[in-house]
Amino acid sequence: MRAMGKSKKKTANSGSSICANKRARHDYILSDQTEAGLVLQGWEVKSLRAGKAQLVDSYVVLHKGEAWLSGAMITPLNTASTHVICDPKADRKLLLHRKEIDKLIMASTAKGYTVVALELYWKGPNVKCKIALAKGKQAHDKRDSDKERDWNKQKERIMKHNVR
Repeated sequence: MRAMGKSKKKTANSGSSICANKRARHDYILSDQTEAGLVLQGWEVKSLRAGKAQLVDSYVVLHKGEAWLSGAMITPLNTASTHVICDPKADRKLLLHRKEIDKLIMASTAKGYTVVALELYWKGPNVKCKIALAKGKQAHDKRDSDKERDWNKQKERIMKHNVR
C-alpha cells in the first residue's frame, strides 16, 4: 500500500490581478517594467483580498534611496478593526534591490522619465506591484495609438468574417 502525500493547497488568489492602471498605458510610453514587493498593514491585505484598490493616479516617489508608492487608494473594509487608524491614500514602501532603485533614480533624473505603477497582483501569498519607467505621450501620439488599436480591431473583424 502506498502512502498518500499531502497535496499543496493552492490559494484562490495565486497569480490573480487585484487592480490595474489602464490609464498609464494610454498616457505614457512605457519601458523597462519591474516587479516590486509592497509593505502593507493587515487591514490593507484584507481590503486587497476583497478587491478594494485603485491605481488610477498612482506613481512612484524615489526619496533617500527608497521607493514609495504614492497616490494608490486602498479602501478600508467596514469590518476593519476599530483601534487601527486607516489612511486609504497613505504612501506605501516598495521593496526593491539597491541596483534596481539606483537604475530607476538614474533614469528618472537624467532622461526625463517618471516611474508609474501599472498593476497590483498576488504572487503566492504576497502582493506585488508592477512598475515601469514612463515617458509622457503628446496628444498626437495618443491619437496615433488610438488609430492603431482601432485598425487592429477592424483587422480582426475582417479576418474573422473571411474565415467563415
